[in-house]
Amino acid sequence: MYVLSVIEVNAYVRELFETDEILRDVWVEGEVSNFVRHSSGHCYFSLKGEGAVLRSVMWRSYAAQLSALPANGDSVLARGYVSFYDARGEVQLYANMLQPAGAGVLHAQIEELKQRLTAEGLFDESRKRSLPLFPRRIGIATAPQAAALQDMLNVLGRRFPLVDVVIAPCLVQGEQAPSSIVQALYALYARDVDVIIVARGGGSIEDLWAFNDEAVARAVFASPMPVVTGVGHETDVTIVDYVADLRAPTPSAAAELVTPDRAELSADLSAMRQRLEAAITADVDARQRDVRSFEDLLRRRSPSSRIIRDRQYLDDLLRRVHSRLAYTVELERARLSGLQARLQALSPHATLDRGYAVVRRDADGRIVTRSEQVSIGDLIHITLQSGQATARVVETHLQSSE
Repeated sequence: MYVLSVIEVNAYVRELFETDEILRDVWVEGEVSNFVRHSSGHCYFSLKGEGAVLRSVMWRSYAAQLSALPANGDSVLARGYVSFYDARGEVQLYANMLQPAGAGVLHAQIEELKQRLTAEGLFDESRKRSLPLFPRRIGIATAPQAAALQDMLNVLGRRFPLVDVVIAPCLVQGEQAPSSIVQALYALYARDVDVIIVARGGGSIEDLWAFNDEAVARAVFASPMPVVTGVGHETDVTIVDYVADLRAPTPSAAAELVTPDRAELSADLSAMRQRLEAAITADVDARQRDVRSFEDLLRRRSPSSRIIRDRQYLDDLLRRVHSRLAYTVELERARLSGLQARLQALSPHATLDRGYAVVRRDADGRIVTRSEQVSIGDLIHITLQSGQATARVVETHLQSSE
């Protein structure tokens, strides 16, 4: 027989608790009672349910993360590990998370899956892909009879009627919905689509539970093309929204996000056409100015322009030559007139006109200018202003030079 001390028994029991796979991470639902927050910040309370009580504690670091502390009587869902408190010999829950019960159970499951997938990198923003500006073909995974599908088709037809739509029908609610959604996604992956929409209308958290399924999240993560989710209403956020490349608040909004607006495209094209026409007009005007400039340059440098300039230059030369000649002629005329006047003044006739006469010897016709050139008895001829006379020298006289 083994005899153990109380400490040894309690330590053995605590070791059993701590090595149990289930009790190391457990969710416990119950009603809060005897809730006390110690001055240290630690919280002590009990969880009651169906005639049983479980002592619980939440350390200050975890309590600080709660948006609100529970009150006595609140139904909560607590997550943590169960161990044995040696000092009191009590089983105790060491809680690290508290959520309201009911929907809180589902939220807790979502939170646990979200943390795990976050750690694996499924939500990383760095892997998010941008949507194609002008998709040729859009894939939609949703329930074929749902009003959300018709809403999306109406939006696509209004905004971008050129796009082709490939519908992969699937269940969006119920136990078979996750596998149905996964099959629809992989069917679209095999088609030549540019972007995929995963959508369903609004509902409760239970209605949208298929979109919080891990298999669906991993199927969205495996998509070779961008995925847009439009699940529920604006306030509904599911696991696939975190995995998808883009989340839309509603199915109709998802259809708007994946397509350009035809009206906006038309307005953009109109503005681009106006800018293009203005640019073309400005370019044509500039080209025409260049052509006119080149034409002027060609005219200035053409042979005909050179000939015209040379003709003008020749005309100028001719005018200057004529003017020079006329001036020279007038100058010569004036000079000749002067010479003529001088000749006239020196002409014997002028001397004769003044009453003088020219005497020549009869023997040789030489002009007699001095008396010693003739002798008495010589025959001389006298030229008068009018007519001539013949005379004989009868007397000569020498004139003194003084």
